Amino acid sequence: MLIPVTALYGALNAILNIGLAANVSRNRAKHNVSLGSGQSNEMEIAMRAHGNNAEFVPLGLVMLLIAELSGGSSLWLHVLGGSLFLGRVLHPIGMPLKAPNPPRFIGTTLTWVMIVATAAYCLVLRYR
Repeated sequence: MLIPVTALYGALNAILNIGLAANVSRNRAKHNVSLGSGQSNEMEIAMRAHGNNAEFVPLGLVMLLIAELSGGSSLWLHVLGGSLFLGRVLHPIGMPLKAPNPPRFIGTTLTWVMIVATAAYCLVLRYR
């Protein structure tokens, strides 16, 4: 079975995750830190941006896959997948900023809303 929508957003989020991981590696070399943050604020920000992405993207993609395999509408799948990706791009942009922090807040909100909305959509698809 083809899953073109999940494949698209899975690929985009994988590339983003590798970019965030590369930023951690770059900061490790810059600050000469092998493990942990070495008490570097910049290193801590890079680590949390990558870690937060790695924590939320798998669940978002699994929910998107379930919706797609359950016959979800291509339009809604793209809205959901696009929301996940946009949220994941905005979140690390806002990480180094002081509060109030609109990119980080919007990124987090988009991600959480996407996951909850996709779960609800899966229940609708399941019981329709």
